[in-house]
Amino acid sequence: MDEGGSRIRRRVSLPKRNRPSLGCIFVAPTAAELEPGDEGKEEEEMVAENRRRKTAGVLPVEHNDSEEDMFGDYDSFTENSFIAQVDDLEQKYMQLPEHKKHATDFATENLYSESIKNKLSITTIGNLTELQTDKHTENQSGYEGVTVEPGADLLYDVPTSQAIYFENLQKSSNDLGNCSMKERDWKSSSHNTVNEELPHNCIEQPQQNDEASSKVRISSDMNRRKSIKDHLKSAMTGNAKAQTPVFSRSKQLKDTLLSEEINVAKKTIESSSNDLGPFYSLPSKVRDLYAQFKGIEKLYEWQHTCLTLNSVQERKNLIYSLPTSGGKTLVAEILMLQELLCCRKDVLMILPYVAIVQEKLHMIGEGSRGATLEMTLAKILYTSRTTQIIGMSATLNNVEDLQKFLQAEYYTSQFRPVELKEYLKINDTIYEIDSKAENGMTFSRLLNYKYSETLKKMDPDHLVALVTEVIPNYSCLVFCPSKKNCENVAEMICKFLSKEYLKHKEKEKCEVIKNLKNIGNGNLCPVLKRTIPFGVAYHHSGLTSDERKLLEEAYSTGVLCLFTCTSTLAAGVNLPARRVILRAPYVAKEFLKRNQYKQMIGRAGRAGIDTIGESILILQEKDKQQVLELITRPLENCYSHLVQEFTKGIQTLFLSLIGLKIATNLDDIYHFMNGTFFGVQQKILLKEKSLWEITVESLRYLTEKGLLQKDTICKSEEEVQYNFHITKLGRASFKGTIDLAYCDILYRDLKKGLEGLVLESLLHLIYLTTPYDLVSQSNPDWMIYFRQFSQLSPAEQNVAAILGVSESFLGKKASGQAIRKKVDKDVVNRLYLSFVLYTLLKETNIWTVSEKFNMPRGYIQNLLTGAASFSSCVLHFCEGRARQLYSAGYKSLMHLANANPEVLIKTIDHLSRRQAKQIIASAKMLLHEKAEALQEEVEELLRLPSDFPGAVASSTDKA
Repeated sequence: MDEGGSRIRRRVSLPKRNRPSLGCIFVAPTAAELEPGDEGKEEEEMVAENRRRKTAGVLPVEHNDSEEDMFGDYDSFTENSFIAQVDDLEQKYMQLPEHKKHATDFATENLYSESIKNKLSITTIGNLTELQTDKHTENQSGYEGVTVEPGADLLYDVPTSQAIYFENLQKSSNDLGNCSMKERDWKSSSHNTVNEELPHNCIEQPQQNDEASSKVRISSDMNRRKSIKDHLKSAMTGNAKAQTPVFSRSKQLKDTLLSEEINVAKKTIESSSNDLGPFYSLPSKVRDLYAQFKGIEKLYEWQHTCLTLNSVQERKNLIYSLPTSGGKTLVAEILMLQELLCCRKDVLMILPYVAIVQEKLHMIGEGSRGATLEMTLAKILYTSRTTQIIGMSATLNNVEDLQKFLQAEYYTSQFRPVELKEYLKINDTIYEIDSKAENGMTFSRLLNYKYSETLKKMDPDHLVALVTEVIPNYSCLVFCPSKKNCENVAEMICKFLSKEYLKHKEKEKCEVIKNLKNIGNGNLCPVLKRTIPFGVAYHHSGLTSDERKLLEEAYSTGVLCLFTCTSTLAAGVNLPARRVILRAPYVAKEFLKRNQYKQMIGRAGRAGIDTIGESILILQEKDKQQVLELITRPLENCYSHLVQEFTKGIQTLFLSLIGLKIATNLDDIYHFMNGTFFGVQQKILLKEKSLWEITVESLRYLTEKGLLQKDTICKSEEEVQYNFHITKLGRASFKGTIDLAYCDILYRDLKKGLEGLVLESLLHLIYLTTPYDLVSQSNPDWMIYFRQFSQLSPAEQNVAAILGVSESFLGKKASGQAIRKKVDKDVVNRLYLSFVLYTLLKETNIWTVSEKFNMPRGYIQNLLTGAASFSSCVLHFCEGRARQLYSAGYKSLMHLANANPEVLIKTIDHLSRRQAKQIIASAKMLLHEKAEALQEEVEELLRLPSDFPGAVASSTDKA
């Protein structure tokens, strides 16, 4: 009993006040309360009890309903478990009439053995009635004989499903409340004080002579004797339909602590003047935390100057520019903390990459990303005069344009905490870049490294010589033109490194390999398997996000000393190195830009670790003149892409301006455009058309496309004003953030899908949520495409047929035959990506899918992320129909599954009979799948495990 009692101390995810009570909860006595020999007596009595059970002819409760232990080590379905004891107690008390005598004797012996009743503290709280919350009960819970925390109710440690089980029993008990008087007496007598003994007569089975009363009793007994399995099924089904609020004790503590911290911060703010503390108006605690976690004891001089500028103190907009690694991030953090703590205002932090780096303003001149950034900033400037904008960058040239656009002050410095020396390598000679020299460079040294003939052929650029001067004691980055080149260079370097490199941090490197295998479900890239023991790894978009994170951590801690990487690492990840090597002055096939070059070499030199940083650009003689121009020319200017990126730029901007009602007439929209970065640069960027003409043309295009509707308002005989409002299609595109280049295609595809959606598999739905913007990157392997198509079921092949992709077409493409019939290339490529996603859905392992389609696993992960994001966009795009259904009273799948198509047609505008039937069929299918999944989950939970202890023995006993 001690074991059973102790096992109920388990957190339950239910609010205290709503927890039902338990008929009898046995609280284990303390060690002091048990006399010597008690434990032995208990065990003997339990053995005796089991013997009595067999001789009395009462069968033990069957436990074959459950496959696994639902409650861990606390509540297993073994004989001595808490649940089994509760079930035994119920069945002993609730025996059918023919077993009454056995049950009575059995229950009496079990509950009131003399050696136990005086040693255990028994809390008897009405069988299946709610816990009383009056003073009397509170006093009980605090009684010294009960080891329950003060204020906690007695079901606090009971598993959620078990609590729900008792709640259900309680309800059934209330429904069958007209039981015999003796039974009611038993219930009421259970409200005793904690250590009060229960009289023997309160559990005696009364002899009923009345036939009607006997029937009621039998009915009650039958109802109560539902198996644990049935109740668990019921509980789990209920949990699936409605989430039970989770009240974790650790979460409560965290919430309490957070609340306290917020209150302390509020009091500090309220009790202080404008200057909250000595650390740039921040409390000294902030300074202490920087020292503790980042090791920053003192700010650089430029940081102090920047933070004490009058423009910053007056909360004016600010742009500041410094070389990479100058400490810009710290200034941004302090400014944000000032805004949050001192001004008590919100902060929006815009990140250009997945990695945690602050907004770089030069990104405003980079394609659709730049257009999006410009639109965001322009809206803030137009709608709010009190919002402060802080922009920072390492690479800025035409800063005057940005200043004018952002109405900002400018601060710059050439400070760099670690000196950076730039070198060029041509053949065996290394030159130092020197702006004072005649041709921009001076001789530095000859590369002295003994190369074998084999090594010369394998490594004509002398990479092995350059990296071994640095690693393993210092870190090194080698930038390569392509992803494949990254992997090849990493392997090549490791082939010629001595075995001494294997010994450097050997255990840590083994741990990295082990962790990579774990996140890859046992899979490991063969290249990384060969290179990591040498402390070398590649880094590019072909890695999964988990792999990248793990490798970056290993590099930061010095376990890995060399990364071969693509240019994306330069701006996206803060991984500095002692030496940075540029494999060639190219990114892919394009010659390097000055901004890109500065970003890459800016990784060299680690503040607080190195005293110097080095960059070496490897070039061929043919590229010498172009490289010399590269290193001496100024940074490229930053230009607006708002108009160049037509669908992701100006059209999207106008749609959102009108959708958000920021500007809804032609004059206001034109005024807004003059305040954009494009408006500032219009004289430079516009040659043939004026800004007014471009504004009018863009609005006309959106109107013709059905995204906007124009209203003409005559203010007077001479003055006419054009107002615009957004259409349903426009609102769907705007709310779903759909690229306007694809919104009409998406609408057409969805409309076509609604008319003939194939629901026998998920392929058609996956196709509809495959992102359009990734289609251009799709380059199908036709043999793989044909093979995958051949493995589809007839229903899945029907999806391809509806889309216009046939098996014969793929067969001809795979065999290299000419195709006469015209097929939509975008549809073909999109379906190929859908095959990848569909295979990933069925197999779930990125590695397997990567091998099957011969695609980088990182690309597949990006495809999956893109599809998840696009499916959310499609959901918002389709919200119009969903809102119609919701407004009409169809608020759940169950409503739709039981709908009448004729009623739907009359209720919902523009809904055909076929579409109505399709909606109902889809709802029924989804409900059916959900029910099947729940049923499988229940059966899995309740099946007895094949290796369950005693399973063989019990089957032998039965035989």
